[in-house]
Amino acid sequence: MIEPRAPIYQWGQRVWTETDLLNDGSYPDREPGALLVAAGSEGEIVQVGYHEEAKIPVYLVEFQNGCVVGCFEEELRAEKAREQVAGIL
Repeated sequence: MIEPRAPIYQWGQRVWTETDLLNDGSYPDREPGALLVAAGSEGEIVQVGYHEEAKIPVYLVEFQNGCVVGCFEEELRAEKAREQVAGIL
């Protein structure tokens, strides 16, 4: 039996999206494929659960635009990415 992987993020933690989050058909108020949350958006983890078959953490994240979306670890980061300005180190 495969043990569930421990989550790297915790309830209440601020996170940012790594990529655009699109509706996979499970968000009822939007068309499938519609943009739910743009890459770089800030949110807060409101619940941590597990994907039953894969035994990996799934995070329910509430974003500033009001969307609450289930996310995998690879879709999130814990620190806001620094924007690089050309010519400035």
